[in-house]
Amino acid sequence: MHSFKIFLKKNFTPITIMLVPHTKCRSFSIKIPLVGLYMMMLLSLVGTGYIVMISVQTAEYYRMKAKVSYFDSQYDELKTTICSLKKSETEFRQIFSLKSKKDILEAVEVEDTGSIDMESLKKQIESSTQSVSEIKQFLTEQKNVYLATPHGWPVAGSITSGYGLREHPTYGRQMFHSGLDISTGKGTPVKVTAEGIISFSGWADRGGNIVVVEHGYGFSTAYAHNTKNLVKVGQMVKRGQTIAYSGSTGVSTGPHVHYEVWKSGKSVNPASYLKD
Repeated sequence: MHSFKIFLKKNFTPITIMLVPHTKCRSFSIKIPLVGLYMMMLLSLVGTGYIVMISVQTAEYYRMKAKVSYFDSQYDELKTTICSLKKSETEFRQIFSLKSKKDILEAVEVEDTGSIDMESLKKQIESSTQSVSEIKQFLTEQKNVYLATPHGWPVAGSITSGYGLREHPTYGRQMFHSGLDISTGKGTPVKVTAEGIISFSGWADRGGNIVVVEHGYGFSTAYAHNTKNLVKVGQMVKRGQTIAYSGSTGVSTGPHVHYEVWKSGKSVNPASYLKD
């Protein structure tokens, strides 16, 4: 009991703390029991520990938030890529067999932890998307070539004079015939055999009313001896569009269409382009 009293007396003995300012202000002092100083020190330690714990938790929160934001952006990017791939896959499914998104996903290696290698998946999808893009570009180019290549007959009729050397029916001597003469009734609609733009529509001495169409990729076609031209220079035309009416204008022995096909600046035999 005596020892306890001594302990209480010792711990509750007041101590004086003097505060001396570095200015001209007067110094002042406070008296607190020794146990109070201990409590202040304990509270200071507890407060410091709490602040450190809060700081650690805050840092962990922002670190996790950054990680969640990163995975969220990765998911959005992957979702966009897959949507793009799915759209391209749908466009080409009717044209040819193409490795699908399902096959790509099934080919991804999965670790024992069950996590997916996102970078590997993205690379495979990007590779497939690039392949689809290249195929789409190739098909676009081939479509343009197809649209520019003459196909079919400009008029329904029969060939009365072929391509090459022949005896001219009017001049009576051997001359090179740079096209085909297709016999048909006067006023028959003359149809352009490929998509293009009109480069000439007018009169030529021997050809009469002529229409010339530039198709691109080195192709051009000509339609001569028309009764009437229906198109103007600079006009865009589609395959099968009526551009004139057949006739016998110019140097001609009867109603027909003189049809020419030119490739890279040289006349070629139109017979090989008559097949629809």
